[in-house]
Amino acid sequence: MANTDLTGDYTIDAAHSTIGFTVRHAMVTNVKGKFLDFSGSLRLDGGDPAASSASIDVKMDSIDTGSADRDGHLKSADFFKTDEFPTMTFRSTSAEAVGGDDYRITGDLTILGTTKPLTIDLEFNGSAKDPFGNERVGFEGKASILRSEWGLTWNAALETGGVLVSDKIKLNFDISAIRNA
Repeated sequence: MANTDLTGDYTIDAAHSTIGFTVRHAMVTNVKGKFLDFSGSLRLDGGDPAASSASIDVKMDSIDTGSADRDGHLKSADFFKTDEFPTMTFRSTSAEAVGGDDYRITGDLTILGTTKPLTIDLEFNGSAKDPFGNERVGFEGKASILRSEWGLTWNAALETGGVLVSDKIKLNFDISAIRNA
């Protein structure tokens, strides 16, 4: 991204982006999910990546794990309390170039009204002009959190030992953003 031509403000294209997660279930398999409704913006500075920033708002009611029953449970008071806390937010506080196409962005992640720091490792996938004349940039990102740090503590013990839902959640991001006109 060390390209000053990319410097500018961008809007995340949710139709071509994914904010997802993976969680260990019953200690034997992974369940994947994503959020279908989110918005955000990026400010990129190709000459000084540390001056870049990101802001994302996720509608928690849009969670999709492929199971309506599980999604309903995740929206309930046992987990996200979406009636009381409809939005999860991320606001960056710092950004850094790590080397090559790798970057790291740190910010404040707010879930259930609790704000904690989150660092996301990013890979810049490049930039392109799409067939509609939009200048696009793409990033892939990943991070891990302990859900208990945000007050997400519901669980069930397993007869064989262990728990139904792991504390560790792997977050993944595939972001396509369009330069603002």
